[in-house]
Amino acid sequence: MAEIIQRDGTWAFDGTTVRITPGLHRSVPLFRQTYGEIAVPLEAIAGVAFEPERKRGRLRMRLREGADPLLHATGGRLPDPADPYRLIVDVDRAGVAEYVAEEIRRSLLLDQIPKEPTKTYLLPGPPVPVSVRSSDGTISFDGTQVRIDWSDTSDRVKRATGPRIINVGDLVQVEWLPNSGYEDGFMRFVTRETSFSKLPPEKDPYALDLWGSTRRDLLTALVATAVTARLPHPSTRADLAEADRTGHPRLTSAAIPPPADHHDVLLRRLRELGELHREGVLTDEEFAMTKAAVLRGF
Repeated sequence: MAEIIQRDGTWAFDGTTVRITPGLHRSVPLFRQTYGEIAVPLEAIAGVAFEPERKRGRLRMRLREGADPLLHATGGRLPDPADPYRLIVDVDRAGVAEYVAEEIRRSLLLDQIPKEPTKTYLLPGPPVPVSVRSSDGTISFDGTQVRIDWSDTSDRVKRATGPRIINVGDLVQVEWLPNSGYEDGFMRFVTRETSFSKLPPEKDPYALDLWGSTRRDLLTALVATAVTARLPHPSTRADLAEADRTGHPRLTSAAIPPPADHHDVLLRRLRELGELHREGVLTDEEFAMTKAAVLRGF
């Protein structure tokens, strides 16, 4: 057993699995404490290294592409302190950290673990049900359905539509961007019907606008990961997404509804907006702005 225990957390390696347990100190981000222990099988690991610094160092683990739904859902956008595959190491424990890293590397070599992308998720993601209260509302996931209950501070368009319930089978992907404290973030649930929608997150009834507490809003990544873990693996959806020039996935023609469906969706969205306008929920200005955004999206 190779093990290192630090205030930031514990890594324990038994030859087949690295168990990463977050520390309980107040300096450990709420996201890592809530996500809890992560059992990383050896076959999911691409590499590990210890990075020494003057006062302290860092153990960093790299996972194989496609092995972890958390990394896929967050797209590498987790703030560094919230990254569960990073451990802050005190300078007097540098030797132990080097030993743990070397034991993992030796096992990777002996077991001839490939570094190529995986064809399936090798980590399960967070357990369900999971529920998170964010600045824009409460998001819940029970393994089959996503439910969004809007907060009192949500946009009137969202509150007027009532709770949003989305079946996993209707989802194409989950888009997630953290609230940085300087710029708002969002979590958007993309379905076949909404893949064309370009509404801003604050008005999109399929998106949470993350603008409040960065510490709390970061927990929405738990839901994003739990949902992502239950969607088809990226390797099986190669015909539905391809990397654009920025490196982010975009929907291809294979994921676009046929023209008839496309037209029906547009008409339905416009009818919904018209009803909200007639009922006085939307002002003339809000109706015109939202209608224009819908038309641009389609």
